[in-house]
Amino acid sequence: MKLTDSVLRSFRVAKVFRENSDKINCFDFSPNGETVISSSDDDSIVLYDCQEGKPKRTLYSKKYGVDLIRYTHAANTVVYSSNKIDDTIRYLSLHDNKYIRYFPGHSKRVVALSMSPVDDTFISGSLDKTIRLWDLRSPNCQGLMHLQGKPVCSFDPEGLIFAAGVNSEMVKLYDLRSFDKGPFATFKMQYDRTCEWTGLKFSNDGKLILISTNGSFIRLIDAFKGVVMHTFGGYANSKAVTLEASFTPDSQFIMIGLLVAHH
Repeated sequence: MKLTDSVLRSFRVAKVFRENSDKINCFDFSPNGETVISSSDDDSIVLYDCQEGKPKRTLYSKKYGVDLIRYTHAANTVVYSSNKIDDTIRYLSLHDNKYIRYFPGHSKRVVALSMSPVDDTFISGSLDKTIRLWDLRSPNCQGLMHLQGKPVCSFDPEGLIFAAGVNSEMVKLYDLRSFDKGPFATFKMQYDRTCEWTGLKFSNDGKLILISTNGSFIRLIDAFKGVVMHTFGGYANSKAVTLEASFTPDSQFIMIGLLVAHH
C-alpha cells in the first residue's frame, strides 16, 4: 500500500485497547511486524497480536517496573529499562518470562534505549549523563561516553553509526567501530529554553534525523549536513508531555502524537 496524503488522511481509529490502568510508557514492534509490545506504569508488559488485533499476553515486572522496552533480534525476547529500585537494564525471555541477563551500570533513570538493526549491540542513554554501549551476550558495558547533559540516542538503519543528542542543543555522530575516538561530526542547534529533547530517530533511508521534544515542536534535520530542514509545530503542549514522533516506513511522512506532518 502506497502512502499518500489522502491515504493518511483517511486513517481512522480501528480499535481501542484498555489493558492498562496507568500511563503507557513505550511501544515497540517485533522485527517481523507480527506483534507489538507495550510497557506501562502499572508494571505490565502487554503483547498484542497485530494480525488479529488482540492482546495476546500480559507479563508483570512488579518489582522493578518497566519504562522503555525494545525487541531484540532473537524471537520473543526484549530488553527494558526499569523505573523502580535501580537503573539496571533487563533482558527478558517472553516465552517463559525469565530474565536472561542484567546490564547494570547506569546510576540514574535510562531515557534512551536503541537496539542495533543488524546485531546484538544496543545503546542506552541516562540522566547520569552517559551513553553506554552493550552486547546482549555480556553483562559488561562495552563502551562508555560521558557527556555534558541529558542524552537521547539512536542507531542509524545500517547499524554502523549512532547519533547522540546532548543537552537539547547538539547532535553528535559516532562511528560504532571507533566511537572511543569521539564523534566524527557535531551539529549545533539553536538552544530552546522552553523545552527539552525527548527522542531522536533516523529515517529508514538514513538521510534524516527526527528530534522530538516535550514542547510544541519537533525538528527534522539532514543527517549528513546537520541543517534543520523543518520545524513542525502547530500543536499545543502546555503540560510538557513527551510526545512520540516517528517516520512512516517510506521516510516520507512523520507521525506525531495525534498529528501527521508531510516533510
